[in-house]
Amino acid sequence: MSTTQEKEMWTSKLRKSWQKNLPVEKLLPDTQPAYVASWIYLFGVATLASLGVIIASGIVLAFEGASWYHYSNVGHFINSMHFWSVQFFFIFMVVHLWGKFWMAAWRGRRLLTWITGAVAFVASIATAFTGYLVQTNFDSQWISYEAKDGFNSVGIGSRFNVTNFGQMILLHVAFLPLVLGLITVIHVLMVRAKGVVPPIDAFNKELGERK
Repeated sequence: MSTTQEKEMWTSKLRKSWQKNLPVEKLLPDTQPAYVASWIYLFGVATLASLGVIIASGIVLAFEGASWYHYSNVGHFINSMHFWSVQFFFIFMVVHLWGKFWMAAWRGRRLLTWITGAVAFVASIATAFTGYLVQTNFDSQWISYEAKDGFNSVGIGSRFNVTNFGQMILLHVAFLPLVLGLITVIHVLMVRAKGVVPPIDAFNKELGERK
């Protein structure tokens, strides 16, 4: 059997699919449509910027230890930066989600893009919740023991033990950020592949011109 008749390898199929759906021009564009200048389109980037600060400050806290910020002024500053970047992250993400909801951002075969954004929001809630549980103070103790009864009542307390500090810190530092980061990367790549969703008026006008 000749080389041309051999079955194409999956790596070749993947490469061709990537080049077709997400060429370099889409992955790293140097221009954007005029409507992207609207303020509503800024909250997606603001969410990513907040996530970057969260990751950077979280790495410092992870290397220095869970109780470092209790007795160090620098640690207290880094911890405060981590905390407030989380607050801004959720503010920006909620505005971003609501803005895209009212824009019907699933238009133009962008349903999976919308779904990955919603899943990222759910994953971020779980990540933030475990963060509150590993503060190593009375606040985290109260939250964990109040939440324990709720998780036990739905039958998952034996697997997801909110009073187990070791389990919670591993989920917060290792597993959940990895899940959230992976979903975020997929979401951003989908936005690049499909393009930024246009306003409803612009989308309807485009459809009219096509007809």
